[in-house]
Amino acid sequence: MGRMSDSFSAARITDRVYWVGAIDWELRDFHGYSMQRGSTYNAYLVLADKVTLIDTVKAPFFDQMLSRIASVVDPSRIAYVVANHAEMDHSGALPRVIESLKPEKVIASNAGVKTLAGHFRLGREVTGVKDGASLSLGNATLSFVAAPMLHWPESMLTYLAEDRLLFSNDAFGMHLASSQRFAEEIPEWILDYEGSRYFANILLPYSALITKLLDKVGKLGIAIDTIAPSHGPIWRKDPSWIVNRYARWAAGPPRDKAVIVYDTMWHSTELMARAIADGVAAAGATAVVMPLKGSHRSDVAQEMLGAGALLVGSPTLNNGMLPAVADVLTYLKGLKPRVPFGAAFGSYGWSGEAPAQIEEVLDTMGVQLLREAVKVRYVPDEETLSQCFALGGLVAARVTGQAG
Repeated sequence: MGRMSDSFSAARITDRVYWVGAIDWELRDFHGYSMQRGSTYNAYLVLADKVTLIDTVKAPFFDQMLSRIASVVDPSRIAYVVANHAEMDHSGALPRVIESLKPEKVIASNAGVKTLAGHFRLGREVTGVKDGASLSLGNATLSFVAAPMLHWPESMLTYLAEDRLLFSNDAFGMHLASSQRFAEEIPEWILDYEGSRYFANILLPYSALITKLLDKVGKLGIAIDTIAPSHGPIWRKDPSWIVNRYARWAAGPPRDKAVIVYDTMWHSTELMARAIADGVAAAGATAVVMPLKGSHRSDVAQEMLGAGALLVGSPTLNNGMLPAVADVLTYLKGLKPRVPFGAAFGSYGWSGEAPAQIEEVLDTMGVQLLREAVKVRYVPDEETLSQCFALGGLVAARVTGQAG
């Protein structure tokens, strides 16, 4: 990427804070998480006595970031660089920032010092800060809040007291490329969809830690007018909108929703899935049917938010599950959704191991199996479809709280 010094401009957030990040319109996959709207890599410039850069961008976007900085201030004036997170979509441009701008200090959490060293061998000292530490910028002050495992061990948040602004790292963000910088400029349904998708596919395993972080920040008693995350729009008008949703998603109260995930060879397992869905709906709950020929693993993860039951079906191929089913279960197992109830189902030709393998994974995930797997040899008959319908009714009774 060539240097385009006049092509990109910063976006003003407050009198002293500017967005100087990059927009990635092309990104469609992030560690197996499929996205439709690209992403942003948000870096922020604080125009204090000690000009400070909060995070950098993915390495190929260095020149875009530098151009935005130059639209506000001579980049050589940057005295401090804060690395809230060492993952390389945030820190990839850091070596070039250090080489080109030679800041006085590079600041990270104590764990971040080690992670940055492991990534880049920077050849210079990185200053580690503890949870609760402060840094004077002359006419402004930064405070640091440790947020380990949200979503890396070294993650931290940075608070600018004078502007009541929280640089929230990967919390409260989303993968969303947009020419609008602020959440109030974007339709709410897009924010809700992309925000929940991001939470489900990135932060879901750390839901309990998010609840603790929200409590921790609340107890600090700091006023927050603006939340500036590392991906997606900035929450300037109503930051409580996204905070409240994070609290709800992290708490994960089961709703009356059953997610039915399956793959099929000759439509037999598909017929079983449809009968289960009919049983769920007839008993007054919501069935979300997700054939894996048309549903990505990250679609399934998103539906896990608030799901009361997970039912998984597969025919048996080579003594095992179909690859798409094994893939989605491996993905969900890592995300650790808190789904109370579940079951397995599937057709088979001669060996029929897949449903038992599904049950084993569901059990490992802490899902309570409501009954033995429903299995049928070859094409399901009316008796088998009746069993599937009854399973749907049983599931509905559990997720709506009607079961005794």
